[in-house]
Amino acid sequence: MKKFLALVLAMLMVAVALPQEAAAESAPTRIKDIAKVQGVRSNQLVGYGIVVGLQGTGDSKEDVKQSIRNMLLTFGITVPADDLKLKNSAAVMVTATLPPFVREGDTIDVTSSSIGDAKSLQGGTLLQTPLKAANGEVYAVAQGAVSTGGFVVGTGGSAQKNFPTVGITPNGGIVERSVEDELGGGGKISLSLSQPDFTTAARMAASINAQYGGIATAANPGRIDITIPAYFRGNVVGFVATIEDLPIVPDNRARVVVNERTGTIVMGGDVSVDECAITQGGISIRVTKNQEASQPDPLSYGTTIVTNNTQVEAEEDLASTVVVPATANISDIVGALNAVGATARDTISILQAMKAAGAIHADLEII
Repeated sequence: MKKFLALVLAMLMVAVALPQEAAAESAPTRIKDIAKVQGVRSNQLVGYGIVVGLQGTGDSKEDVKQSIRNMLLTFGITVPADDLKLKNSAAVMVTATLPPFVREGDTIDVTSSSIGDAKSLQGGTLLQTPLKAANGEVYAVAQGAVSTGGFVVGTGGSAQKNFPTVGITPNGGIVERSVEDELGGGGKISLSLSQPDFTTAARMAASINAQYGGIATAANPGRIDITIPAYFRGNVVGFVATIEDLPIVPDNRARVVVNERTGTIVMGGDVSVDECAITQGGISIRVTKNQEASQPDPLSYGTTIVTNNTQVEAEEDLASTVVVPATANISDIVGALNAVGATARDTISILQAMKAAGAIHADLEII
């Protein structure tokens, strides 16, 4: 009861101390950090490969034998399937990301992941593997030593701090075919917002127009269409660089994110709270079991019997209801809760109840 009264007092003091019209201010950021040029994108690559040179930790599946036999046939070597020992090799899926504007001969990192029953890829070497895109075309080839990182301790009291069935080959992929990205075709470019928002899109167009005149239009909350000025037609890269450095104050929806498992609460400073009444009180039930021995009378033929005595205790805390006035934002409520030592679970329960009552004007997301 005393704790709850202290909580209410802290809320009232914070509400009175802060002006009602106070609002949280977003930090200015660059356009580069919240938007990108439309069409400039990466491409995913995938391939099927074989990792060899393992120390008896490879696959034992028959399909791997077939893959190795097919590979050896390309070198003119015929080996009976029964003569193949696969403990030193493993079948893997090789994945990579092809960045935009890369050219033939550039290198990229590749990741090899076991698809069989291999125990570890540590110390293995990935054989040349074609990497294809979604259209079925080969855009890179991968080969090289596989690094699993971390450490692995042997049998017995084993300890492992990595994933030995997944390895990385830095710069192991060589680009064989580039993706042509046309920039500024037709004298126009478009910017895509990372988080579409009407207000942010309008502010971005206004910031660009303030610098270069009426060349930008917010087509929708997620796209800004820009006409490249005539004096920048021969230097589109320089024009995009100047656009990306322009400052803007983004706007976002009010949101409160709650993680009940860890007790984490993340919220924006512009989450407003209406006047509401909060009641705190609950019932605490405790069940205990004690074992007692029942002894027979002296000189009798009875036996000792062990019995369980169960006790149930229920306590109900006195509840109090206090009306809390509307504050500038939800950080006032949370600050007051922290000031009186409220637990994260108590804070989450109160926020959920306030949202259900319509006192919080924000999206409450529970993860």
